[in-house]
Order: sequence, then structure tokens, then C-alpha cells
Amino acid sequence: MTEMNFETARHNMIEQQIKPWNVIDPIALKAIENIPREDFVADKLRASAFTDCELPLDCKQSMLAPKIEAKILQAVQVQKTDTVLEIGTGSGYMTALLAHLADNVVSIEIHAELSQSAEKKLHQAEIENVNLVIDDATQTVLEEAAYDVIILTGSVAQLAENFKQSLKLNGRLFAVIGQAPIMTATLITKISADQFSYEELFETHIPPLENSIITESFSL
Repeated sequence: MTEMNFETARHNMIEQQIKPWNVIDPIALKAIENIPREDFVADKLRASAFTDCELPLDCKQSMLAPKIEAKILQAVQVQKTDTVLEIGTGSGYMTALLAHLADNVVSIEIHAELSQSAEKKLHQAEIENVNLVIDDATQTVLEEAAYDVIILTGSVAQLAENFKQSLKLNGRLFAVIGQAPIMTATLITKISADQFSYEELFETHIPPLENSIITESFSL
């Protein structure tokens, strides 16, 4: 696929997949337009980078569908002064989108292979405001009140309390909560030191965050 065809495919992805899913935020759409998604997939999948589905990554992981990524960006409303925490670096594409919008991004990935691959791709894209960490985010002690935005790129049966406590005041957290087949994309906002608001955004189904706790029931 030529560069011109990539641009056409990107345009069609935005117009035919993302906007019909009610993603209309111009800042989110501009980021998706500016960051070359095809550069963050395996070479053999470059021509499929804009398809409306998850794409396989190494380590039995996957890249979220474009419309899900767009919904996340629109929901969390990243500001230029924000510090963002991403749980699950994966391909590095969402990391790149966040870095394009935020002051700085910390991205934690359990698989060293994926983190190292993302580091190369981000370097090639000349994206420097990212700190990549190889760790198990479900076991990591996170700094309290440190982040304006937190995004979990894998689903969780229930949300660990430490993720919420790592939000700054007015911070936003995106998580897909539940167990198959019922999962809900949820936006959590910290409105005071110990109070949070919850907005259910849409129903979806994405792979679980590795090592997240599986329980018979869940609560927010």
C-alpha cells in the first residue's frame, strides 16, 4: 500500500468507523489523523492497520479496534498540561496518541518484548515525552494523586482501588469493567479526595488486563 493509499485508508477509517460511533471531538480526531497507525503494527499487517477489528500483537496480546481507541480519547479529554498513565503499552499506538495530546505519558507494560518494540516505534516517530516501564501494573505500587488521566487498555472484572487513588483531583480514569459477555466502558472522575463519579459510556468486549483479578461478580 502506498503512502497515498494509507492516507485514504486513514480518512475512510475516521469517516466510516470512528465518526459513526459518535466520536466528534476535533482534538481526538486530529490526533488520529496525525499519528500513523500503520507504523505501529507488524509489517505484514500494515495494509490491515485501519480495519474495524483488533489486530494481533506478540505475546498473545492485541491492539484495540480504531473506534475503541477513538472513544477512549474522546472520553478522557487529555489536556496539554496533563500527566497520563497508560496501563498496557501494547503496540505503542495509543501511547503515541496520548503523547501527542499530553505533557507526558507513563506507560506500563508487563511484556518486555512489547515495551521494547513500542520504544523503537515511538523513537522512529520522534515522540519523546513518554516514559516506558516494564512491570506488572496489577502488582505495582502507584504514586497517589499523581496522574490527570489513567487508561487501562485491558478489561478488569473489578477496578483495583489503587488506580483510582492515583488520580489527581478532577482526574479521569477509563476502564472496561466486567466479565464476558457483559463489559462496560466506564469513565471515573475524581471529584474530591474520597469521592468519584462514574459514567457508563458503552458496552464492549476487550481482552482482560493480564493478571487482573477475576471474581464471580464485580462492583465499581
